[in-house]
Amino acid sequence: MIGKVFSIVSLCATVLLVSSCSKKNEASSATGWKYNDPEYGGFEKVDYEGQVTGPNLVLIEGGTFTMGLTEEDVTYEWNNIPRRVTVSSFYMDETEVSNINYREYCFWLGRVLKSYPDVMRSALPDTLVWREELALNEPFIETYFRYPSYDDYPVVGVSWLQATEFCKWRTDRVNEMILIERGIMNPNPEQVDAENFNTKSYLNGQYQGNVRKNLKDITTGGERSVKFEDGILLPEYRLPTEAEWEYASLALVGKQSINKDELYTDKRFYPWDGNTARYKRRDKHMGEILANFKKSGGDYMGMAGKLNDRAHITAPVKTYWPNDFGLYNMGGNVSEWVEDVFRPLTSTTLRDVENHDLNPFRGNEFKELILDESGVPIEKDTLGRLQYQAVKDSAVNDRENYNRGDVKDWRDDDSDRIDYLYGVSSLVSNKSRVVKGGSWADRLFWLSPGARRFKDEDKSDRTIGFRCAMTRTGGPTGNEDAGGIDFKRKQPKVNRSYK
Repeated sequence: MIGKVFSIVSLCATVLLVSSCSKKNEASSATGWKYNDPEYGGFEKVDYEGQVTGPNLVLIEGGTFTMGLTEEDVTYEWNNIPRRVTVSSFYMDETEVSNINYREYCFWLGRVLKSYPDVMRSALPDTLVWREELALNEPFIETYFRYPSYDDYPVVGVSWLQATEFCKWRTDRVNEMILIERGIMNPNPEQVDAENFNTKSYLNGQYQGNVRKNLKDITTGGERSVKFEDGILLPEYRLPTEAEWEYASLALVGKQSINKDELYTDKRFYPWDGNTARYKRRDKHMGEILANFKKSGGDYMGMAGKLNDRAHITAPVKTYWPNDFGLYNMGGNVSEWVEDVFRPLTSTTLRDVENHDLNPFRGNEFKELILDESGVPIEKDTLGRLQYQAVKDSAVNDRENYNRGDVKDWRDDDSDRIDYLYGVSSLVSNKSRVVKGGSWADRLFWLSPGARRFKDEDKSDRTIGFRCAMTRTGGPTGNEDAGGIDFKRKQPKVNRSYK
């Protein structure tokens, strides 16, 4: 499938190169000066066809929805009061990140960062999460992550911090492959330590790589490397925000009225229709379980001869029906890390986020490139990445849209707010990250998209995995908004595990 995606990328390259000729005589609507003409200075305007869909991603068309609990709050915590928000369009993995995906990551770290073996060791999942005092789960410690039987099962034992680092690595590998498929760079398995492809280092001229053929420089007539303005390289892979994850899980696009008149025909308690976790259509699958979860005390997969979800622990990442966005296991299998710092969203705290109803998110820690005296980024670090520093509060005092560099604990210290005394009266801190979706070891309530829990960002669990997301640039409905070719992949076909 990856090869298929990048074959599309190669096609895009051909289309862009051919169509760029038609832009040569186009002139600026502001000055009248011609674009892409060295006689007029050589200012370039690319014939951009739209954002290419990266491997395993599905476009999630954004919109408004009621974020918050859709089930009865059986925990009586009231930490996710419903409120209306809008989520911009974005991309999301159709599946959870699997063991084989994560092993590829660890292999790359060990192969390339040879002088820094601690980096690879720190990325390894904590396989001891399987250990229990009164259960024989010891075999999973050795087999679950490494044995090929579990290649397509979701990786677990990965902390929020580790998942975030995986997203950074994946960004660079996907963008490097785009340049290879476009004939700009050659594959270079000899990369070592700081001399490895990093997207931002490359764009800032601090990595050259094994160049095959650069782009034509219109101004000089020679060649140049790819620039950010070319629109060739993709934005960063990242963890989804809580709002994005919840919106994608509900997939209310499948509940629109026939006339598509901005009306939903019904609400949803789970990522599928109905108020139970069983298939309701009258066919051979009627009554079968729609997700991998714990049905009752001591019942993880049903009875021999008639297993219901066919998974005593996790299941392969493409098991059961995908939801109406084409996403697998948005309820059950493993719970998933999202980007947000956890705070109870009660009626009190919601007063403060009324003006943040577009892409709501808590967890911003603003950073900036470290520049030298001439305003150029300083030399990349020993791992090949550009160096950043936290934005100081003193540097943003004159701004109107924000006045702090780190706002993870925004308004926590106000007189009418809870004082989060970590380890004394609360387990909530700035290290607490939101966990969404139920797992193979959870009861049905936790499969509701609005249900939420938290865990420290440096901790892991055998029930928690993750999937990646990516920002959508340009129009919200796909590349047809750009007036060009729509490179979106088709929605995945049904892939069941009952066979």
